Amino acid sequence: MAEASPDVEQTLKLILSRLEDMKAEDAVTIDLRGRSAYSDYMVIATGRSNRHVGAVAENVAKGLKDAGVKKVHIEGMPNCDWVLIDSGGVIVHVFRPEVREFYNLERLWIQNTATAKTV
Repeated sequence: MAEASPDVEQTLKLILSRLEDMKAEDAVTIDLRGRSAYSDYMVIATGRSNRHVGAVAENVAKGLKDAGVKKVHIEGMPNCDWVLIDSGGVIVHVFRPEVREFYNLERLWIQNTATAKTV
């Protein structure tokens, strides 16, 4: 019997746990429910270097796969400046510090402090 895919809240908890385990920095969760048709949450985190960004992304992706999340899509692994992991209900962005500052995704999505939580 195939393992059931976790719900979006379980997926978010798994992702945040993996980010913490891998010492990703400045993780922010943005609640997109009611604001986006493609995802319920966006998580943005920083890795210290290209190698750290890649290791964090690989660890998160492995955790999602092990938990039974189907169709995880990953972009950006060759350069590891900015890696995007799309698990369906949760989108994860892992940036190098300069790249995160340049794109400033938080500014685009956070309209008030009640919408985002720093982890």
